Amino acid sequence: MSLIKLKNNALANLTSFEGSASLGDMVLISSATASSSASIEFDLGSYKEYKFFLVNIHPATDQVGLNFNFSTDNGSNYNVTKTTTMFRAFQNESGSSAILNYETNHDLAQSTDFQKTDDTIIGNDNDQNLCSIMNVFNPSSTTFVKHFIVRTANTTYHDYVTDTYVAGYCNTTLALTNIKFQMSSGNIDDGKILMFGLN
Repeated sequence: MSLIKLKNNALANLTSFEGSASLGDMVLISSATASSSASIEFDLGSYKEYKFFLVNIHPATDQVGLNFNFSTDNGSNYNVTKTTTMFRAFQNESGSSAILNYETNHDLAQSTDFQKTDDTIIGNDNDQNLCSIMNVFNPSSTTFVKHFIVRTANTTYHDYVTDTYVAGYCNTTLALTNIKFQMSSGNIDDGKILMFGLN
């Protein structure tokens, strides 16, 4: 097994590895920067997997969450039926309260509602935000349901940090054509979302 070293000084400029690994087929398809945006939408295509990086998502409103939903009709409607599960760990700044629990009130059971990425209590202080990594698997399939996984870290309005996991599936054999991100209330004040495709 060879040692792999990055050849570039910054990940933003990464083009190759030394050693036996490569970047493979992961391609940056699109990115969007929020500026008091009501929502951010992306078109989905025929990649086998889509990977989203949600970076420093800052809400305009205090005590809100970042939600998402899918479309099968090119963005006319965001109402795909989903079944999901969510659990989280959190800790406060003083170290006096740490909890790991299953979030029964944030999962969905055959619902067309928007799915939460977090526990809906992001703070809007200048230094508070949310960061997530999301994987959507084979959205263009017309045979199988479509699975997704989301892992989120965020700072809350009452100075906790949370580590939230969401997994689920879209219960449709129609191809997913779009995805939309929006706050549970108010605008996305700032932040960037990058969409990569993998074959």
